[in-house]
Amino acid sequence: MKLPGEGGGNRKRLVIAIIVAAVAVGYYLLSRELGSLDLQSLLEDVSNTLGAWTYLLVGVFAFAETGAFVGLVVPGETVMLLGGAVAGQGAIDIYLLIAIAWFSAWAGDTTSFFIGRRLGREFVLTHGPRFGIGHERFEKVEDYFSRHGGKTIFIGRFISLVRAFAPFIAGSSGMRYRAFVPYSILGTGLWASAHILVGYFFSRSIESAAKYAGRGAFVLATTIVVIVAIVFVVRRLRVEENRRAAVRWMERHAATRWIVVLTRRFHPQLEFLWERVTPGGTFGLEFTSLMAIFAVSSFVLIAYAVIVNGEPGPTAGDDTAIELVEQLRAGWLVDLAKVITSLGSYLVIGPLILLAASLLAAGRRWAEFWVLIAGAVIVFLGVHELKIAIDRPRPPGGLVGTSSASFPSGHAAYSTFYVWLAVTIVMRLRVGMARGAAVVVAGITLTALVGLSRVYLGVHYLSDVSGGWALGAAAFSLCAAVALVITTIRQNEPRVAAGAAEDRE
Repeated sequence: MKLPGEGGGNRKRLVIAIIVAAVAVGYYLLSRELGSLDLQSLLEDVSNTLGAWTYLLVGVFAFAETGAFVGLVVPGETVMLLGGAVAGQGAIDIYLLIAIAWFSAWAGDTTSFFIGRRLGREFVLTHGPRFGIGHERFEKVEDYFSRHGGKTIFIGRFISLVRAFAPFIAGSSGMRYRAFVPYSILGTGLWASAHILVGYFFSRSIESAAKYAGRGAFVLATTIVVIVAIVFVVRRLRVEENRRAAVRWMERHAATRWIVVLTRRFHPQLEFLWERVTPGGTFGLEFTSLMAIFAVSSFVLIAYAVIVNGEPGPTAGDDTAIELVEQLRAGWLVDLAKVITSLGSYLVIGPLILLAASLLAAGRRWAEFWVLIAGAVIVFLGVHELKIAIDRPRPPGGLVGTSSASFPSGHAAYSTFYVWLAVTIVMRLRVGMARGAAVVVAGITLTALVGLSRVYLGVHYLSDVSGGWALGAAAFSLCAAVALVITTIRQNEPRVAAGAAEDRE
């Protein structure tokens, strides 16, 4: 006897199964069709026909992968490989290509995220039950993304079907954008860079590039399966009854009995180690945000350093900035720029750093103290060493006196101190302060004006200033990330020690 609604439920499950099977078969056939193409011939055609239009092709596909769900039909890795291979043949610039792909992929993630936030939850709650996604199940998805959304965004970037939907689901599940964006920046950057570089280095044989990329995807998939298995075991062992059953099973077998003995013997030490490598709630987001800043700024610095070292003259962006400055030049603006630019000199920044360091030491804010000192030392040494190594000539006709080489701009690099100071005040020293956003915006604005004043006064190219900003951001974000790890470990130590003492009692 059939229960009410049983037939309808079976039909729904059958329809879903048919759809899934059709998608799988279609994806398989499409993959076989793509695999049968003469990719080397296709590469030559693309290189000869598109040339600089390859930038547009790569950017569109990188965006549309998630922004328009095109990744469900045509995997973006293929286009990234082709773009990298075209760059490997010298038709386009590899650094600009990575930058375009990275930005476009991040923009696609962001677009999909906000589409999900705007329309997704209502759409899923309304139409989800037709596909077996009821309210209860969607609430579980929301809860999952609130706890593990960042990891899903990062890892899912390397899995086609997950990549297409993860940002949309993140937005529709109520995940905050500030928790989403660091993982998106890191994931899109690694994804775009990895596939483009594979195509670049294997540009003589694109088939080899595709083969190695496939092997890399297999290794990643295997790693993900192992991680999922570990997570399953950990969750199961959180239940005390399951843990006791596992211990009894291990004690009955000689091959695993020694693990139980050692675990009991060194329980306090193992618990202490576990606490050190599993810091608490906000650590992951803050650390990932710092790593995202470090990744972007390092890429900008390295890319410009390589470009200007090979071609010391102005880049296309530098020429555009020079033309704009000539149109805006006025006597009173020159005088104002001279005042602003002085705020980025080491004669001003140096004493401000010493004053800030003294106040932090007096307040026993040692983490912030060492971030400031270490970051400042890296910036000062980085500017000095890069100027010597690259030795780029200054732009002709500067309006103020200068010395040493042009790249990177020391004033721009030193002025990142203002951003660090503003962020530290708002997020560390005066948490929850009124108008904190205005303080951060003021720090960013001052740093931007100092750098742009160097371009306006004709003593640096815009690429010099961009390199200086990137150097400062990379130095302070790296030092802050290291300090965050050390501080978190030290904060965990007393709690772990107390737990160990309780165990001994």
